Amino acid sequence: MIKNIPVKNQEVSVMEKILSGVKIECLRGDIASQEDIEAIVNAANAQLRIGGGVAGAIHRAAGPGLEEECLPLAPIKPGEAVITGAHNLPNRYVIHCLGPVYGFDKPEDKLLADCYRNALKLAEENRIESVAFPSISSGAFGYPVKEAAKVALGTITETIPGLSHVSKIRFVLFSEEDLKVHEDILSNV
Repeated sequence: MIKNIPVKNQEVSVMEKILSGVKIECLRGDIASQEDIEAIVNAANAQLRIGGGVAGAIHRAAGPGLEEECLPLAPIKPGEAVITGAHNLPNRYVIHCLGPVYGFDKPEDKLLADCYRNALKLAEENRIESVAFPSISSGAFGYPVKEAAKVALGTITETIPGLSHVSKIRFVLFSEEDLKVHEDILSNV
């Protein structure tokens, strides 16, 4: 189902599907501007530093306090996740995941699935009701978007029956092409 929701004083088109009582959404936007979401997920680097892409956008919006809180938690390994406060972001938490570098970190699909599983595990442990994910590893880490989306949505679908706190999972995609891929895969779940 496609509907419009308000994001930063504008209407954004969002695809929505409900699985086992959990709402899954796909929209195009900025992961650092999800005001109605309790925790956003950072596609982090191993040192949990500012970096580029998603990590850069989140750290710039959160301010220097985020990096200060992250430093004692680093380094993390591919598939691992850690949680921090959100600082100047409109959310309560940031869950940082290190995705695999495609063609280097093996097995890529298991490590990528671990990112989503571990992020949702942290969300459950912290009684978080809504989580927004970017497309982990599909930017600078080179994971093909379609394959990454299949792993992400497949893992979330498998994980949903075990969730008791998380009731909304949102995918925030940077490009129209990435959004279309996620929408196509979600429509077939």
